[in-house]
Amino acid sequence: MKTFVFPNSPTSSILAQQYGYHEWLINRFLQFVPDVKSFLEKMEREPQLYIRVNTLKINTKDLKEKLVSKGFELEDTILDDVLSVKKQTFRVGATTEYLLGYYYIQDLSSCLAVDALDVRESQSVLDMASAPGGKTTYISQKMRNTGILVALETNPRRMRALRFNLQRCGVINTCVLKLDANNAIDLNMQFERVILDAPCSCEGIIAKDKSRKINHRPEDIEYCAARQSTLIETAVKLVKPGGLLVYSTCSFAPEENETIVNLLLEKHDVEIEPIRYGSEGLTSFGVLHFNLTLKNTRRFYPHIHNTLGFYIAKLRVYS
Repeated sequence: MKTFVFPNSPTSSILAQQYGYHEWLINRFLQFVPDVKSFLEKMEREPQLYIRVNTLKINTKDLKEKLVSKGFELEDTILDDVLSVKKQTFRVGATTEYLLGYYYIQDLSSCLAVDALDVRESQSVLDMASAPGGKTTYISQKMRNTGILVALETNPRRMRALRFNLQRCGVINTCVLKLDANNAIDLNMQFERVILDAPCSCEGIIAKDKSRKINHRPEDIEYCAARQSTLIETAVKLVKPGGLLVYSTCSFAPEENETIVNLLLEKHDVEIEPIRYGSEGLTSFGVLHFNLTLKNTRRFYPHIHNTLGFYIAKLRVYS
């Protein structure tokens, strides 16, 4: 699918010049992002820092006490095991508690994708794009180290990071396989839960990487959308009937999000289930009109949810 590019306007020209973006990207944001100026302003600032308590090793109360005693200021969030770091005495990745695996540095939006997966003890779960391990270790935590969790990765460097984080966090129920997610059907298995945090154009992390304002091109979206469409087709076949598939990206692009899920709905017996948090998914974009149940998917915007940009779809698979 070709990336939608909209006509320039006086507003897009002013905002592109003011915030240093390519104008084609601003034009797209103007089509679907609420309060675009606040959105762009928020992404000029450092994103909010979050840590996820590793309850395999410590409870939230005890970790808070340890870090507060060192001068950290923490606030609760909508998830019981995720804390917002308001002040760090020194780098949050350099504490003894971090090295011992008591917590993982992870954005709230990423944690919400795992929350949507609704994993239970003793289930079978597949993480199709697992490195460096944030979602994988959180899934294991929610499973209380029971059942079987299969984590796929192909890049040797990223696999080393994944294995390190699994060990640091005390994960023992996970099998790491060097396997391209597109070939996951070769496992000859189906799972009660599958999560596909798909490789994407990463528009949602502009606050962390300002170079994406000008390095990002329409072709990037087209390339990623083609990969995502193939991956989600593989993913849906790996879910046991009645199981759940969570699809997520750190992109704002509808071509990588609602369009991908809408195509899946047209081909398979799949139902979108509501998610508690976030803004409603789009039901139209440009000349495209999506299934109305796409509103049950969720978008996360930095200026509204104080997270990185993110998209989550929770899908019940029937066949």
